[in-house]
Amino acid sequence: MNKTRLPYLAAPLLISVYGLVRLLDGLDGRHGPGVLWVLGHLAFLVSIVLFVPVLRGLREAATAGGGTASRVVATGATVVGLAGAAAAFVQIAIDIWVGATAADADEMSRMFDRVQSVPGVQAIVYGPGPALFYLGLLALLVGCAVARAIPVWTPAVALAGVVASLASLDLLPLTGALVLVPLLPLWHAGFRADAGALPARGRA
Repeated sequence: MNKTRLPYLAAPLLISVYGLVRLLDGLDGRHGPGVLWVLGHLAFLVSIVLFVPVLRGLREAATAGGGTASRVVATGATVVGLAGAAAAFVQIAIDIWVGATAADADEMSRMFDRVQSVPGVQAIVYGPGPALFYLGLLALLVGCAVARAIPVWTPAVALAGVVASLASLDLLPLTGALVLVPLLPLWHAGFRADAGALPARGRA
């Protein structure tokens, strides 16, 4: 498999992993602190990192054969998505630190209050900042659909996944699965390209 295509699978699936671990962590009626909190957020952190090459790949797919307008729109969407990914990365890193160092839920709450009281943190890191990631991702998926790189209906599936996570974080496993749907054709295209590059059987 083309390693550059692996993020198309791993990034959304790790969202589902985070969601599943989060559900396990909440079986006792609370989320964090502790091992499950940290492990789940680590999976989410890796997911965000892997979405960076995904966003760049989506931009390439959305602009293939397009004109200047499509390149400008796709580049803008990529910048928005990357800005949101950066905000999400910082938020998750803070969550990991708090979950790993807090002794109990009360201390965890106090630590979050202190962090979010820093000017700009609440507005950028815990406010609309991370949402820009999903906005950029969805815009790029629409661009890919317009460019016929993915089926035209698949961005709506990803949108349903994002809406599900907004409705309840307990639906994050579903979110990851739905976001995966429009990315599968791009992963599969890379897989087929690898297969086509292999020498035919019996040839030197």
